[in-house]
Formats: sequence, structure tokens, C-alpha cells
Amino acid sequence: MNELGTAPVRAKDARAEAGRAMRLPFVLRVAWRDLRGGLGGFGIFLGCIALGVAAIVGVESVSLSLQDGLARDGRAILGGDLSFDLAQREATASERAFLAASGRLSSVALMRAMARRQNGEAAMVEIKAVDALYPLAGEVGLEPEQSLDGALSERDGVFGAAVDPALLPRLNLAIGDLISIGDARYQLRALLTKEPDQLAGGVGFGPRLMMSEAGLRATGLLQPGALTHWLYRVALGSPSAPAGDAAVDDAANHARADLPDAGWEMRTRKNISPQFSRNLDRFTQFLTLVGLTSLIIGGVGVANAIRAHVERKRQTIATLKSLGASGAAAFAMMLTEVMLVACLGIAFGALIGAAMPFIAVWGFGALLPFPLVPSIHPSAIGEGALYGFLTALSFSIGPLGVVHDVPAQAIFRESVEPLRAWPRPRYISLTLAAACALVAAALLFSSDRKLALIYLGATLAAFVLLRLVALAIIFFARRLPHVRNVALRLAIGNIHRPGALTASVVLSLGLGLALLVTLALIDGNLRGELKAGNAGTAPSFFFLDVQGAEAGAFTQFLKERAPDGKIELVPMLRGRIVKLNGLSTDLARPKESAAWALRGDRGVTFADSLPAGSTLVKGQWWPKDYGGPPLISLESEIADGLGLEIGDEIAVNVLGRTIVGAVANIRKVNWRSFGINFVLIFSPNTFAGAPYTDLATLTFPAGADQAREMSLLRESAAAFPAVTSIRVKDALEAASAILAELAAAVRGASSVALLASILVLGGAVAAGQQARVHDAVVLKTLGATRGRLLAAFLYEYGLIGFATALFGVAAGAAAAYGVLRKIMDLDFIFFWREALGSAAAALILTILLGLIGTFRILGRKPGPYLRDL
Repeated sequence: MNELGTAPVRAKDARAEAGRAMRLPFVLRVAWRDLRGGLGGFGIFLGCIALGVAAIVGVESVSLSLQDGLARDGRAILGGDLSFDLAQREATASERAFLAASGRLSSVALMRAMARRQNGEAAMVEIKAVDALYPLAGEVGLEPEQSLDGALSERDGVFGAAVDPALLPRLNLAIGDLISIGDARYQLRALLTKEPDQLAGGVGFGPRLMMSEAGLRATGLLQPGALTHWLYRVALGSPSAPAGDAAVDDAANHARADLPDAGWEMRTRKNISPQFSRNLDRFTQFLTLVGLTSLIIGGVGVANAIRAHVERKRQTIATLKSLGASGAAAFAMMLTEVMLVACLGIAFGALIGAAMPFIAVWGFGALLPFPLVPSIHPSAIGEGALYGFLTALSFSIGPLGVVHDVPAQAIFRESVEPLRAWPRPRYISLTLAAACALVAAALLFSSDRKLALIYLGATLAAFVLLRLVALAIIFFARRLPHVRNVALRLAIGNIHRPGALTASVVLSLGLGLALLVTLALIDGNLRGELKAGNAGTAPSFFFLDVQGAEAGAFTQFLKERAPDGKIELVPMLRGRIVKLNGLSTDLARPKESAAWALRGDRGVTFADSLPAGSTLVKGQWWPKDYGGPPLISLESEIADGLGLEIGDEIAVNVLGRTIVGAVANIRKVNWRSFGINFVLIFSPNTFAGAPYTDLATLTFPAGADQAREMSLLRESAAAFPAVTSIRVKDALEAASAILAELAAAVRGASSVALLASILVLGGAVAAGQQARVHDAVVLKTLGATRGRLLAAFLYEYGLIGFATALFGVAAGAAAAYGVLRKIMDLDFIFFWREALGSAAAALILTILLGLIGTFRILGRKPGPYLRDL
């Protein structure tokens, strides 16, 4: 009796002893010994983790290397330690004296003009006029090699110029040829191969032409009100010993305090281009989120690989259970083994991602317009590694949780009883905890947490929706009527049977396809918007710097050359918003959609009536004979973004004078017409007597052919050399080229997500291979032929792929519609070729991978498998 009573106690003590033996060091040893047998079956797992980590680390490393390059070469890129930008006016004598007292002073003038050949051919150029001290930092690259002073100097009444190589083919020019700009002639003496401060100058719509300041004054283009930007660069310290950051900050503070009403935009070498830095941060975050998408898509592949691994290790787990290991200990051993493999994939991905900056410089260094300093960035590696580890953990715990309930009897028969469909609650809780940690990491590393939350919410919604789609496919497949075709009947049965691949295929392929269709449709709509140009309503030409004295003659010239065209002439000045309701704009907290209005100078105008393309939404327009204090008409989105209402005050610095006006009305503008419109419109009495130029547009009722437009371009450049003609089609082509480069980068990042989908799809097929073998050998025993089995597999993967492709197209179209209509406020057009092409590719891919993964099954002999049943 005593012996019987002590038996349970001994069993309990044995289990406790086994539990102590299975503590972490022992678990780690067992996991390591099991891995020494090879990584068979972990290929998809490693690929999914490595691919996502490489994408994230690569994007972050390239971004940080670019930031390092900007910081290292900030002085050269800015053109000095400080830069002061003035629109439509030169610095006064007192302002120049103040700047010169701070350090070495150099001035640069930027403007657009028409370069003309003797045969009448003309093209717009971006003029950069420099003084004798330019550049204060960095070096100018010229070909053939010569001094900048010699290339730009005056010889026999002709000034020299260095030009962007892109100008030569446009006008069929060669080095040594002569061109005319305004009232002066210039000899092309060198190609401009390197411009140290190019980035600080922003994006231009024409090729650069560098000349001397004296050469610019000889053109006669520097008329009152001309659209010219004067940049004054100050270099502190000596060329061999530049000033430190503290001295630069001190000089900037003195400039703000001593000349608060100068109206210039000031930058320092630490803040070269705020807009570029913001765009870089946003683009980096977007690409990082795309990389995280590929990692999460790969998480589905991780889960599939884990399920297959658990099936392969079923007898090993049963053996451990027979030797006294608890379910928790078996789980710990398997989790340790899986995470060791994940660390290997993370290391491999981090290695590839960390090498991206070096690869970029090695392969494309000469083509990159930005300074890139390749180096190893531990922060980028750490971020990618954390994302990879948490993703692997989140998608591994659930599939591994069923290990807890693998019966010891499985050592004798492989399929005595199926594994639990769902793990125990403790493992579900651990999965949710790991997923929450992944969400927290995404929010922690995000510079825009709102965007990150939207992304995470959309990803979660996509997974839920894809799961519902898979359940719907299974539901309808189960309720389809009985079909006579045996192969089709087998395929439909495989779609809804327990352990079917339906959910895995839909999850793996659906998200990647939806992302691909979304980007394709957004890109197609943006390109279509640029190309369409609303012929008949969008202008064909913009004409800048039409002097008031020439306005009548220029208008008559256009009427004679284009009698069927619509001509519009509007006065234009440049101004910078400096205060809102008496507070400096530096203290403003605008919405992101309106923040651009406070950066740099903006075009402003005055009008006695509401311009075309505008609709009043609040307030009243001023009378035509209004003569009171300055009034302002403000665009509605900017008013909302800045928090301004009727009666609020806006201070704008124009031509060095600060004008304070009250908001009289708010209007909605149709920017898509490409017509003349402005954020700020003043009452006409505000600028009485101020110098300004007119901005003109010419619109052909039904558009115009290229020959007619080029003829008008040549004639207007010859008759009015001071007027700059911008052909809208050229400007749209330039914008389209920039869009194409951005789209290429986005597609490159998205292709990583698509590649992850392919890996996951392959992993799903591999994970279900064991069950397919059993099905195939049983059917072959019952008389099924290879051809019939192959047809069944073809039907199965074709039906699942077709349903997934339909979902991907529908979800992608819906996402693109939301982005275009709700965010960009553009019309949506469904480009069926791109969408259906993506769907067809997904369908073919599903069938091919399915057949490749199952083709070997058809040749298996039934005997060895029947013995394990």
C-alpha cells in the first residue's frame, strides 16, 4: 500500500527533475545539436527574414549616409557658412555692409531667361551669375579644365559662359559657339561638370548656364520687379580654418536680431535645404514601411515554414516527451532553435543592407547628384535586426505552440492523431505580446507616428480581410454543386479540406499583389494627369518677366501670332510670409498640408475682381475702387492649415517692405487647371507705385502642335528677349521625369515585398507537401493516374490564384482610389491593362509554383507512406 501511495510522488519528482534538466542551458544545447544536422527546410524562413531585414537596413543606411554627406559637405553645398536669399531685389548697402562685416561675402543671382542662337532657335536656361569670390567653399568642375574667372570673363565685348551639357543638343551647339541672352552675347567656353552648391539652388526646369555678375548686368534683364533671386553667402573664419558651429549660430542670431525686417530667408550649413531634408525623411520612412511590409509578408512564410518544421520534428518531439520532457520544455527547445535560425537570417540581411551605401557609391557614385558618405551605421542595423527578431517571434510562437500537445505516441505512428488546430491560450497571449512589441517598435522609429499608425492599421485590416477572403473561398468551395469532372472535383475538395493551402496562398500573394496594383494605378493616374493637361483649358505657355512698358506690345504680338488663343496677363511679385496675427512664423504650428506656404518666398498678386478658377467660400470681395488698408484673399486649404479666419492679419515681406493685411475673404482654387492663381491676392491699392512684372499665359482652344509652339517660342524670344517663355509641355515632361525617378525607387522597394510574396508562396507549397504526398499515394492506390492528379493540382492552384488575383485587383484599385481622391484630390481612372496584367502574372505564378512544388509528388511510391498510416 505504501509503495502504491509513493508511486505518484515519484512520478511527480521525476517530472520535476526532468523540468530542471530542461532549463535554458540544456534547451540551448539540445537546439544547437539539432541544428548541427543542417538547416534543411529553413530556406524559405531564412530568405523571408533576410530579405525584409536587408530592405530596412539598406534604406536606413543609405539615408544616413546621405545625411552624413550633407553634413560633411554642408559648407560647400550651401556656398558658405550662412546664406541669405532675397527675392526680386538686391541687398541694400547697409545690408551688404552688415554681411561683409561678419566674414567673406559672395553674391549669386539666379533667374530664368531665353538663350537664342543666330538662326532663331531658343531654349529656356537657368542663369546663375556669380562674383569673383565664388565659390567660397568647394570647387567648380569645368571641361575643358580652366579657371572659372577665365571661362566667364569678357573678351572683345563677348562674355564667357559655362553650360550644362544638356543645353548643347537642345540648340545644336558646341563649345566655342555664340548665343544671345537679353541684349548681350556669350561664348560657350566650358561644360559645367560640377557645381558644389547645386543642391541648395533647388530643382530647375532648364539647363544651367553660369556667367559672371557683370555678364548678367549686360543682358538688361535686371529690370525692376524682375523675378531674380539674390543669394548672399558668408564664410566665417579662414579657408583653412572654418568657424565652428557655435560661431555660425551666433552670426545667424545677430542677423535675426539686427535686421529683423530684411525679409530674407536665412540658412546655415547645418540646415542647407529644409524642404529636401523633410522630403528625404518622408521618403525614407515610406521606403522603410514598404520594407516592413515585405518583412510582415515574409512573416506568413515564417509561419508556414514553422508548421512544416513541426511536422518534420514530430517524432523528435514525441521522443522528448517519452523521456519526460514537458510540453513547455519542448516548446522552449523548438522556439530556441527557430530563433537561432532567425538570428542567422537577420545577420545575413543586415550584412546585405549595411553594404548598400558602399554598393551605391561603387556602382552609381558618378551619377549620384548628392554627396553620399558610405559607412556602417549601427543604428540602422539595430533597427532592422529588431524588426526582424520581433517579426520572427510574432509569427513563430503560434505555430510552435502546438508542440506543447504533440503526443508521445507519435513516436510509434506518425499520424496517430492530428495536432491541435489552435495553440493553448498562453501561446496566443505570447503571440499578441510579440505583435504589440513590433507595433511599438514601428511607432518608436517613425518620424511621423500618424503615418505609422495608418500603415499598421491598414496592414492589420489587410490581413483580416485576406483571412476573410480565404474563408469565403473555402465556404463557397464547400457548397459548390457536385461536378462530374473528377480532376475538378478533387481540386475543389482540396480547396476546402482541413489543412488546405487556400489561406496560405491568399495571405502570401494577396497583400503583395494589392500593393503592386495600388502603386501601378497611382503612378498611371499621376502620369495621365501630367500628360492630359486639360487641352483647351490648361495654358500652352507661361511668359515670365513681362515688363509693364512692354505689356501692351507683347499682348498684341500674341494676338497676331495666335489669334485663336486665349491670353491672360496678371501682375506678379514675390513675397515671404513673416508673421501671422503678429507672431513670427517661426512660432507657427501649421498643418503639414499648409506648412509649405511658410517656407521661402511665394508668388503674390493683386486684383480688383475674383480670378477665374476661384470660388469664394467665406467673406466678400473688395469693391473695385477700394482705397483702405491692405486686404488679402486667402486660399481655403492654406487658411485651414494655418488656422486663419476672416479678419486675421498676415504680414508679408515684399521687396524688402513688410505689408500687414487683413484676411477679407477665403476662396477655393482649382489648381488642376494649370491657370494663373495665387495663394495670396491683395487689394490693388496695396502695391500702388511698386515695381512689378506681369505673368502671361497663352491657351490654345484645342491645344497646338509642336511645330506651332516651337515657332512661337522662337519668335517671342527674338522679339522680346527679356521675356522668358516656358512651354508647359516641357515643364510637365520635367515633372514627369522626376516622378518617374521616384516611381522607380518605389517600385524597387515594392519589388522586395513582391519577392517576399513569392518566397512565402513557395514556402506554403512546401509546407503542405507532406499532406499532398499522403493524398497522392492514396489516390494512386485507388487508381488515379499522374495526368488526373496533375490536372487536379492545376485546377486547384488556378482557382485559388484566380480568386486571389481578383481580390488583389479590387483591393489595389480601392486603395489607389482612396489615395488619389481623398488625399491628392485627383480623378481616378482604372487602367485595366496594368491591373489585369498584374493579376494575370499572379495567376501564372501561383500555378507554376504550385506545379513545381507538387510535381515530384507524382512519382512517389505508395508503399513507404502507407506503412505510416
